[in-house]
Amino acid sequence: MTVFFIGAGPGDPELITVKGQRLVRTCPVILYAGSLVPPAVLEGNVAERVVNTAELDLDEIVTLIVEAHREGQDVARLHSGDPSLYGAIGEQIRRIRLVGIPYEIVPGVTATAACAAALGCELTLPDVSQTLILTRFATKTPMPEGERLGDLARHRATMAIHLGVRHLARIVEEIRPHYGDDCPIAVIYRASWPDEERVLGTVADIVDKVRQTDIERTALILVGRVLAAEGFADSSLYAKASGEAEPR
Repeated sequence: MTVFFIGAGPGDPELITVKGQRLVRTCPVILYAGSLVPPAVLEGNVAERVVNTAELDLDEIVTLIVEAHREGQDVARLHSGDPSLYGAIGEQIRRIRLVGIPYEIVPGVTATAACAAALGCELTLPDVSQTLILTRFATKTPMPEGERLGDLARHRATMAIHLGVRHLARIVEEIRPHYGDDCPIAVIYRASWPDEERVLGTVADIVDKVRQTDIERTALILVGRVLAAEGFADSSLYAKASGEAEPR
């Protein structure tokens, strides 16, 4: 018996990996985060038990896993995006390791990747930004020392900010001194879902633009010069002399 922590992708049911889809269709127990994982991802399953865990607490979820373990049943534990990013799998893994339940993590397509695809852009460009910072805005849980937005913004790298659209005005004030008013910024609501919505602007005007929408949650904020870069250098990946060895 194994618990498979599976990345269900950002929303589009076709953006789950082949391995993840195979496990969903073969595991006898499925536990899925119903508030973020669309029902279409579960199509084709033959599970004996399918549970939406959106309203369950940690103890209740672990109890379901322990019950499956006693029955010798594999568990497909579905999380949105990639489970290693803000998936809250660490606390689940800690609990099941204490009782000797084996597990495996199956990666998924991240919300950041889906947002880049929606915008039709590359997040790392020569001479513009070769670094991508994935972070979140501090609300209920404080950020560790040195990881506040202002600290990270000093790098002026491409930044993907999770769980912060309700605090967009505060976010803009923290990053403005480092990125500047003219830096491109995008807010993407439910990337890859049928009701996806994109708001494009600059640090100076993005707050007003988002206020004109109904976006209050389930949105990612992308900021960086790569979002509107034109005059960047070609990478060395496809240079005539280099072949396809290593990018950049």
